[in-house]
Amino acid sequence: MQHVAVIDFGSQYTQLIVRRVRELGYFAKLYALEEFPDIGKPGAIILSGGPKSTSEPDAPDIDFEALSGFGVPVLGVCYGMQLLNIKFGGSVHASDRREYGPAKLVPAAPEGLFEGLSHESQVWMSHSDTVENLADTCSVIARNQHGTPVALSWGNGFFGIQFHPEVTHSHEGTRILHNFLLQAEKLEPFRIEDFKKEVIDGIRATVGDKQVVCGVSGGVDSTVLAVLLNEAGVNVRAIFVDHGLMRKDEGDEVRNNFHRMGVPIETVEASELFLSRLAGVTEPEKKRDIIGNLFIDVFWDAVGDAEMLAQGTLYPDVIESASNAKSKASKIKTHHNRVDRILELQAEGKVLEPLAELFKDEVRALGKSLGIPHDILHRHPFPGPGLAVRCPGEVTQDRLEIIQDCDAIFINKLKDSGWYDRVWQAYAALVPVKTVGVKGDERSYEWAIALRAVISEDAMTADWVELPYQLLRETSHEILNEVAGINRVLYDISTKPPASIEWE
Repeated sequence: MQHVAVIDFGSQYTQLIVRRVRELGYFAKLYALEEFPDIGKPGAIILSGGPKSTSEPDAPDIDFEALSGFGVPVLGVCYGMQLLNIKFGGSVHASDRREYGPAKLVPAAPEGLFEGLSHESQVWMSHSDTVENLADTCSVIARNQHGTPVALSWGNGFFGIQFHPEVTHSHEGTRILHNFLLQAEKLEPFRIEDFKKEVIDGIRATVGDKQVVCGVSGGVDSTVLAVLLNEAGVNVRAIFVDHGLMRKDEGDEVRNNFHRMGVPIETVEASELFLSRLAGVTEPEKKRDIIGNLFIDVFWDAVGDAEMLAQGTLYPDVIESASNAKSKASKIKTHHNRVDRILELQAEGKVLEPLAELFKDEVRALGKSLGIPHDILHRHPFPGPGLAVRCPGEVTQDRLEIIQDCDAIFINKLKDSGWYDRVWQAYAALVPVKTVGVKGDERSYEWAIALRAVISEDAMTADWVELPYQLLRETSHEILNEVAGINRVLYDISTKPPASIEWE
């Protein structure tokens, strides 16, 4: 598949470049700098920004001869532009004017990268260095409001921009990326139907006649994975581990949904086992580690000599866990499907992750092409460790039941009011703090519960939803009247970043 190769120089926005390119209808893939030039046969290459200065002794570098040898359009973003300027014989120096935040883009002409753009457009800057001497072959194709060059062209399809087109603060940044991709004559639009055929062929070639164990939870990712494996016709056993950390009555719902889709599943009851292992554990990473490793142990015990394990790992999981030792990203949290046991199995060639290059919306599109019903595909995301990450502190049966009851009330209110499909993810989380209240003219000393509803494209960033006051009022009233142990309801208005979507 012809793709856009994004080379990571360490920018905090690098993943957004991949996201934007895919939104434009082309397949993009992120590569660590150390992987270059082993990036297949891309139709275009983008060099990301980065935190380093090109003048630093350990500044990231790239094999320019190999880069030129691909013979495809190249776009350098921020650090990438500065590096290209040096490679073409120019220089970079520390600027007297550091630029962080909005700036004006003034194109030299409304053509090429800037075709169809406004005469002046807001872009987002984040740099302290600037280009100085330019090569004879270099042309300045845009400046900022101070007359400083912020976009260069060296001919032969090489471009550089000293701003971030991938962030929403660059108002016409997506159009600039689109214009760049139009320079790539060999780049073909990405269609989910083409990806489906390619991934099914890949599954058949990888699996052969081996047996694959597929873990299902009822969530979108594992559901699409199970149906995909079933469509591929490989020898698969779908295993549903009921670890007791599910939403209220979710076990029955999962079994009913798979029955509707004609995919047989087996259930392993392990609630007591998981709760016993989590007893007394309060540290979030330790809880995730216990759940992730135990989850795999239960799978392996249930299936005996199965030769492969299939997982619904998505691209954000891979990026955020920073599991690739070459990655420059910092570790935020451990995902249940990136724990040590899985990495060991990967080293043995026993892990299959067909969805690992897709974002959530792309997985839903794939599921739709597989005929999965809308209500199943558009269930809110649910974390692998389940309600454990919505229960700060120790996970106990009593606390889980409180969370389940509050969550069920909140979700039903969202569905009844028509807000469920307008929200990306919503849930209730226990706040492990007891507060004083009054119930029935008597003093109460009970837990607080936090409601959270966010909108997001792919879980990389998220914003809280401004739900109607009346909806929040009704939800709070029902929780306080029907759920024992709760005397205070809060609404979480934190964005990601700095907060994560889940509480742990």
